[in-house]
Amino acid sequence: MSAVTEAAGPMAIGEDVQQQAAEWLTVLMSDEASEAEHAAWQRWRGADPEHERAWQHIEAVSQRFNGLHRSAAAQALAGTQQKAVNGKRRQLLAWLGVVAGGGMLAAKAGAWDGVRALRADYRTATGERREVVLGDGSVLSLNTGSAVNVRFDASRRLIELLAGEILITSGHGAGSGAPLVVATREGQVRALGTRFAVRQQDDYSRVEVLESAVEVRLRSGGAPLLLAAGRGVAFSRHALDAPHAIGAYAAAWSRGQLIVDDVTLGDFLADLARYRPGVIDCAPAVSQLRLSGVFPLADTQRILNMLPNSLPVQVRSRTRYWVSVEPAP
Repeated sequence: MSAVTEAAGPMAIGEDVQQQAAEWLTVLMSDEASEAEHAAWQRWRGADPEHERAWQHIEAVSQRFNGLHRSAAAQALAGTQQKAVNGKRRQLLAWLGVVAGGGMLAAKAGAWDGVRALRADYRTATGERREVVLGDGSVLSLNTGSAVNVRFDASRRLIELLAGEILITSGHGAGSGAPLVVATREGQVRALGTRFAVRQQDDYSRVEVLESAVEVRLRSGGAPLLLAAGRGVAFSRHALDAPHAIGAYAAAWSRGQLIVDDVTLGDFLADLARYRPGVIDCAPAVSQLRLSGVFPLADTQRILNMLPNSLPVQVRSRTRYWVSVEPAP
């Protein structure tokens, strides 16, 4: 089943104006914008009716956004590490799901449909995890920052993954005769009596099979891929990567743990950043250090504080929402 796409209406806003409105939002959210910047913003709004229309829509949607506090977002977007800033800006704007007329103001591949995510049947905030038992007895676990819609009827059991990551243990109760399918932006994953995880990332999806098997179909069509237990695969709308063996602790997050075995510090911090608001910046000089361990996700600050005990690093908090991991003095 194809995901619903909102068509652009007659008042659709140009992509360049979308980006300009997005940039002005991030500047003004910092609470550090100068008088000159405020004046320039007002001039930009008055220069073209399309500018004002874009601003009104982005502000209206941002006021409905309740998954990230404005001051927290501002701190996440503040600072001098431009690469990290841009990444958080993209994440924030994706969450805002800026709407223009009947269409999407920020309709890029990999961006959340923020309005739908906010209205999703089930969702979690950053750092939150949740478990839901569905009508057929299937158990649905949502990882941090996730959102799904569930559509079960006599002919289908459809879970639409709007954002984040889920773990499904398929049930055998009423209605379980219908196919159980997880739909992402890039394709569909059909359960074959199984336990599996699906993650929606910026421009691709990923599935990992813990028990039994799944069938993966791309949005663009073509022959499906049968994926067995212990295997995972990433896929775009048009192509499947080569299947690979999954780690022994692939679903540790569902138990509240982050378990790593000889991974780089940079990769570890990138994963940890999913579970806390703001930015974790890893200095290139220490990004290739390696670590192993079992870490409780309930307290990400404690994890950061423990790093200097095992690695030659220091953890500096520029603000509550901006943490840097750097070489030890």
